Amino acid sequence: MRLVKLFALGAVVAVLYALLFVYEADVIHWSRMGGWMFLFPVGAAFVFSIFHGAFTGLFWDLLGVKAKPVKSK
Repeated sequence: MRLVKLFALGAVVAVLYALLFVYEADVIHWSRMGGWMFLFPVGAAFVFSIFHGAFTGLFWDLLGVKAKPVKSK
């Protein structure tokens, strides 16, 4: 089940990147318009962060890679 989730998240991330490359000129145009239009690229970055972070975290988790806990002094 976790492998299916990994592939689903990977597919979503791939589609997001494809859409970004296809609509690159539009995103740049909207971000240069000024006013509140800056929220579009910021929102897009937030969406990328959510899905890419979930995909990457699950990927490393399935490989068994864990962060080493930091010991406090």
